[in-house]
Amino acid sequence: MLPTMFSRRQVLSTGLGLGGATLLSACTTTRPRATTPITAPPTPSLGTPAVQATLRVGVDRVDLGGVTATTWLYGGVLPGKEIRAKAGDVLAVRVENTLPVETSVHWHGIRLHNAADGVPGLTQDPIGPGGSFTYTFRAPDPGSYFFHPHSGVQIDRGLYAPLIIDDPAEPGGYDAEWVLLLDDWTDGVGTSPDDILAEFKAQNGTISKGMSHDMSGMRGMGSSPLGDVGDIRYPHYLINGRIPTAPRTLTAKPGHTVRVRIINAAADTLFRVALGGHVMTVTHTDGYPVQPVETRALYVAQGERVDVLVSLADGVFPLVAAAEGKTGQGLILVRTGSGGAPAATVRPAELDTDPLLLAALTPSETARLQEQQPDQVEQVTLNGQMQPYAWGMNGTVFGSDTPIRTTNGSRVRLQMANETMMAHPMHIHGHTWSLPGNGGLRKDTVLVLPMQTVTADLQADNPGTWAYHCHNIYHAEIGMMTSLQY
Repeated sequence: MLPTMFSRRQVLSTGLGLGGATLLSACTTTRPRATTPITAPPTPSLGTPAVQATLRVGVDRVDLGGVTATTWLYGGVLPGKEIRAKAGDVLAVRVENTLPVETSVHWHGIRLHNAADGVPGLTQDPIGPGGSFTYTFRAPDPGSYFFHPHSGVQIDRGLYAPLIIDDPAEPGGYDAEWVLLLDDWTDGVGTSPDDILAEFKAQNGTISKGMSHDMSGMRGMGSSPLGDVGDIRYPHYLINGRIPTAPRTLTAKPGHTVRVRIINAAADTLFRVALGGHVMTVTHTDGYPVQPVETRALYVAQGERVDVLVSLADGVFPLVAAAEGKTGQGLILVRTGSGGAPAATVRPAELDTDPLLLAALTPSETARLQEQQPDQVEQVTLNGQMQPYAWGMNGTVFGSDTPIRTTNGSRVRLQMANETMMAHPMHIHGHTWSLPGNGGLRKDTVLVLPMQTVTADLQADNPGTWAYHCHNIYHAEIGMMTSLQY
């Protein structure tokens, strides 16, 4: 029987092949099958690092707010300590692994050189127990990013932290800045992530291919206008490492304008986010500026980031991240004046408005990729189902795939057709997509809704072997992953 944290659907599971870095094909059937991988380009000469840090990865105990868990952490804290730099800076981060298993660090969203991308089996050997590895890379683009392992389901423990790249030319115009990390939590208090994955792998199934409207077993956790949005019901949902019964408090003065950087570091959960009594003005997504738009609520999928500006009222207000399609939420309090704290179960009215999808934003003129006809068009299908539990791309999993291959300087168009009833947050490493259907919106993580096709253009200007996968970690580990190589 499945652990109680699994959805109330009668979930069946499929195995994924070997360990942490399985990949899956997203190629056209006309391209010849690759027989040898492309060697990652060597580390370029980057000069003296402007930012240096040491990241200790280890087993620690953490207080989630009256609930104590033994888990894996960066530097013994949750979330891990923020790393901050300016656009164009070179960073050198030494990772020291005190875990009993291998690990790695991926710098999510950063357009870095291939050897520093942190994907074992593609760009580096894993960092073994007692070992260390120094990631040295230039961060060329300002924005809100984060870092996490790319080894197994380790992101579903406490291994994540913000990486903020400031724009020296940005005019500012706000009084304070807050960084919020959203997470779903089971490690040390429920079934471990490795045991969850083992349950899925033990119930191996065959991927269905083609448009399937079979909803059997798909709706047990609750409904969402986005379709099915997750597989697991977690014991807790966190904002900045705390459960709703003991939330952290952010303080400011009435009338202050605050920039809020929101990062979804969850493994399986899409969040619906709102600040009670306030309207948010969205200014950036995935690091790139957009034409400002006001909203009372927004969706943030796994791996997505969004920056908003908020002009604060006087009082105490709940900022809530509700687990979409599930029961439960994360909570953090905003205090600008007197007043009692709301209940842990508070639900701001803003959550029940029409939340904004980040892929519906319009880019600012400075963020647009120069328009160009694609040199190469790749058809990518997202396949799978809940019963039997199986997820893949183009009907297959890594080991049976043909990587997407291109040439340096090419404009590559990916046409991602979701043939499942599940929403999939698709993430590309080392690049940022331009979404021509959304005015050229720049994103590295895009939510592809059920039965939807998303067209995403990519400029092949960063050679290497790059992972491309669903950012639901269990989908990726079961097989919804491939590589782009040139």
